[in-house]
Amino acid sequence: MMLHSALALCLLLVTVSSNLAIAIKKEKRPPQTLSRGWGDDITWVQTYEEGLFYAHKSKKPLMVIHHLEDCQYCQALKQVFAQNEEIQEMAQNKFIMLNLMHETTDKNLSPDGQYVPRIMFVDPSLTVRADITGRYSNRLYTYEPQDLPLLIENMKKALRLIQSEL
Repeated sequence: MMLHSALALCLLLVTVSSNLAIAIKKEKRPPQTLSRGWGDDITWVQTYEEGLFYAHKSKKPLMVIHHLEDCQYCQALKQVFAQNEEIQEMAQNKFIMLNLMHETTDKNLSPDGQYVPRIMFVDPSLTVRADITGRYSNRLYTYEPQDLPLLIENMKKALRLIQSEL
């Protein structure tokens, strides 16, 4: 009987300690922020509707980044986007920022299809700026890592357009 109790106690200890190890392992991962790696110092909105509300209220353009975790092109763009000081500074101070891993119900955000990565701008009057495009005619709103200068130019263009239209 003593052996049986000792064995049960041993099994209990092993179970508890392995569950504890799993719990500790889970806690070591950094918390998933709304940035999803696109820039931790940027204030990100959670939904498209929230983005539209703040764009209208603050008179700042909304920048919407469509991406997926398992997309190598998205990962490559995210890496250079997060490391670029000029983009990060503009995103922090002059834009309402949203990154989405799903499509919205607003068809204006996918004028030429639902591909990723795709970056769209919405001005404070809540107009999707389909006229601010990247350099690819088959995917107008996609950017590759080497296209950062164009993305920076397009961010500035989005800011200029609202200044001239307000």
